[in-house]
Amino acid sequence: MTDTNYEPPRIWQWEKGNGGKFANINRPTAGAQHDTALPRGEHALQLYSLATPNGQKVTILLEELLALGIDSADYDAWVIDIGEGEQFGSDFVAANPNSKIPALVDYSSTPPQRVFESGAILLYLAEKHRHFLPTAPAARTECLNWLFWQMGSAPLLGGGFGHFYAYAPTKIKYAIDRYAMEAKRQLDVLDQALADREWIGGSDYSIADIAIWPWYGQLALGRLYEAAEFLQVEEYRHVQRWAQAIDQRPAVQRGIIVNKVWGDENRQLANRHSAADIDKVLAG
Repeated sequence: MTDTNYEPPRIWQWEKGNGGKFANINRPTAGAQHDTALPRGEHALQLYSLATPNGQKVTILLEELLALGIDSADYDAWVIDIGEGEQFGSDFVAANPNSKIPALVDYSSTPPQRVFESGAILLYLAEKHRHFLPTAPAARTECLNWLFWQMGSAPLLGGGFGHFYAYAPTKIKYAIDRYAMEAKRQLDVLDQALADREWIGGSDYSIADIAIWPWYGQLALGRLYEAAEFLQVEEYRHVQRWAQAIDQRPAVQRGIIVNKVWGDENRQLANRHSAADIDKVLAG
């Protein structure tokens, strides 16, 4: 039976290993699958993550905070290999019951505070350290508008377009067309918003930019799904200007290599425990 004439059964049944890049870890149940302790370093902030766009949001913000001289933002970052199912370990599930990266544990409070979902982590760190989140009510609200826009929109880019265009075992024209249209609509939303402002929330760089850039900025720069030509990303000139400006920030260049274990070997850092770890990688 082909996808073009597939008729859903009355009751859906999970077929283990049903194809696709992530078939070996996807399942319809939650909870821990094995007992595994998480490592802990010397800093109060312990991050368990991977350098996907969602993981990069957090390491970029932490590096931006450190660039401002905020020592309390120093952190240990431990790589979680989602391809091997490390996100289903007992300690990781305790930190994030949704078994998705990133997860943060803040040991500066008693009991330690767990924070999961990348948007929640950005908001938590921005409020804790009082940077990259406007305090004026109107500006704060606009920043949060875009933060939550990203959280709601990116699954359509990643799990929608990215999955069917880059990862699905069968290329389905309807699915690719549907999500390509939505990806381009989202880029147009951003392009129109950035036409009359420097940053997505207004005049100040904020967690809204930090949340959106790893997905849409890197898509515009040709680093996501090898889809730049397919989506004609160069036509979104305001997004291009914004994406390039963020890409040039030193803290961004530092943050995107943390917990990265693929690609250019000279831009990989599995675990980060101090600024020196990143310095060594960037120095070549």
